[in-house]
Amino acid sequence: MKTVKPKKFLGQHFLKDLKIAQDIADTVDACPGIPVLEVGPGMGVMTQFLVRKDRPLKVVEIDFESVAYLRTHYPQLEENIIEDDFLKMHLERTFGGQPFVLTGNYPYNISSQIFFKMLDYKDLIPCCTGMIQKEVAERIAAGPGSKTYGILSVLLQAWYSVEYLFTVHEHVFNPPPKVKSAVIRMTRNATTDLGCDERLFKQVVKTTFNQRRKVLRNSIRPVLADADHKVQQEGRLPKDHTEFLSAEIFGRRPEQLSVAEFVNLTNAVARETSETA
Repeated sequence: MKTVKPKKFLGQHFLKDLKIAQDIADTVDACPGIPVLEVGPGMGVMTQFLVRKDRPLKVVEIDFESVAYLRTHYPQLEENIIEDDFLKMHLERTFGGQPFVLTGNYPYNISSQIFFKMLDYKDLIPCCTGMIQKEVAERIAAGPGSKTYGILSVLLQAWYSVEYLFTVHEHVFNPPPKVKSAVIRMTRNATTDLGCDERLFKQVVKTTFNQRRKVLRNSIRPVLADADHKVQQEGRLPKDHTEFLSAEIFGRRPEQLSVAEFVNLTNAVARETSETA
């Protein structure tokens, strides 16, 4: 069978450098002894190194041409090639409820969505490795005070320790992307409970960073407004939040807050919105 032609609408950029492919595959060794799920294997440039590891391996691929190629060239994986959209999969079924490592040369156009899905299954995925756009990798690994610190940074670092491993240049791909790539590894930290309402935590983080140039006193208002609306629907009077918003933290911008400070902020918002005037 001929090689697979990269498809732009799928965000495909096939890695050509075998040494880099092996280096990426070897990042899963930090989490030994558990199965591996590779996302978007394409023609199997990473798969060829993953199959040599002494652990269960499954690959998920949405491109029918790539699936046909994999079935021809990796017959040992026949029962473990999943033709599906990763974003629509029920990951608890993938290895019968067992934890697994997530890895891949992730399509740039859905990498953030992949990681948000990983968060939904964080108790099943103790380790995630792979290659993404360099800019996104830097964003994920950034700390408070950085211009690249944002929603992904906070939500992922709340549950995972992030390592920026190495940069990959454009010329090792077909077709070459217009940006550099990077390989990262995320390993579950010791957190089992954030200590706040997770739904509200996500809302606070996303709402404030969506207006990252504003101080929290202004960017947090949509969260308070949502709570006030619910109070009014119940026939109660919402609070005047003037005193609450006078606290020191509300004079800061979201990129200045650590994960722990976002947890504290979430709890403060929860207390403020749970009380009536």
